Amino acid sequence: MPIALAFACAVVYGIADYCGGRSTRTAPSLAVGMFGQIASLLVGVVAVLLLGTTVPAWHELAWGGIAGLASAVALTSFYHALSHGSMTVVAPITAVTSAVLPVAFGLVRGERPAPVAYVGMVLAVAAVALVSGAVGARHTVTRPSTIAFALVGGFGFAVIFIALGETASSSGIWPLVSSRVVSVVVISTVVLATHTAVRGHGRIWRLAALAGVLDMSANFLYLEAVRRGLLSIVVVVVALYPVSTVCLAFGLDRERVSRSQAVGMAMAVGALVLVSIAGST
Repeated sequence: MPIALAFACAVVYGIADYCGGRSTRTAPSLAVGMFGQIASLLVGVVAVLLLGTTVPAWHELAWGGIAGLASAVALTSFYHALSHGSMTVVAPITAVTSAVLPVAFGLVRGERPAPVAYVGMVLAVAAVALVSGAVGARHTVTRPSTIAFALVGGFGFAVIFIALGETASSSGIWPLVSSRVVSVVVISTVVLATHTAVRGHGRIWRLAALAGVLDMSANFLYLEAVRRGLLSIVVVVVALYPVSTVCLAFGLDRERVSRSQAVGMAMAVGALVLVSIAGST
């Protein structure tokens, strides 16, 4: 069950990132992030009201707050990278980066996946080198600064995964609500302080809002998965999300990839599958 929930989370995350990424092509990434987080918060508030879960202890909400700070950094960095680079490059870099820290954290905490999982982790490192263009050729040139933003986004997502993984099942989805409250406040403050223009037609903001709704849905699936399985296994399965992002980019945007990038993406998927197999044995 944890593996199935994590995979469903990956699919939803990937679609959300595609929607957010498309929005940033014609609107500022900060504004897109703000609209998405507001929509996500509204979904979370409605959900806790419907579920009727009692407000948990402060430390559970605090973990959510930490995830919210990380979310503000991760989303704005990731969306900025998507707006300046190819989805087929940015999404895999962020995904693999977001899996490394939680895996290390889980291992330090005493989690011991099957040996095949470690093979997958090594394979993932090689995949990043190929997909990012450190090795091989690319049809789409991605600047070092864009790759840096993708890495920062991955680091932020890693912190989110770790923080939410520390919350108790009894807290329900309240940590997600506290997370969104913090991220909305932070991003909105930055938008106002930097005088970021909120421009674009209605379709752009509908896409941004949809990204936020999907993001909250994926976070709910992640919580259910990580509360039932190992953090080090769940996060690597969740990191499969670029598959749906890249598939949408190929099908709808006609993005091209070089042979080395294609090999890198195949290796990334193979690495993540190996780790997921380890989690189910």
